[in-house]
Amino acid sequence: MKKLVFPFMIVAIIVGFYEQTKAKPNVFILAIAVAIFMYGVMQLSAKVPSKHSETEDEEDVK
Repeated sequence: MKKLVFPFMIVAIIVGFYEQTKAKPNVFILAIAVAIFMYGVMQLSAKVPSKHSETEDEEDVK
């Protein structure tokens, strides 16, 4: 899955930047490109572990 997310993000960035250079950019295409990019960032950042462990979070609450 990770191997597919990154190319989709790159394509979304390229399409978004290309669409912005037009005289009348299509807002729907820009919105879809941003949504794909944000979804990809969310998927990739889900793999990054948190700085705090669960035990530290429980100690802060008490």
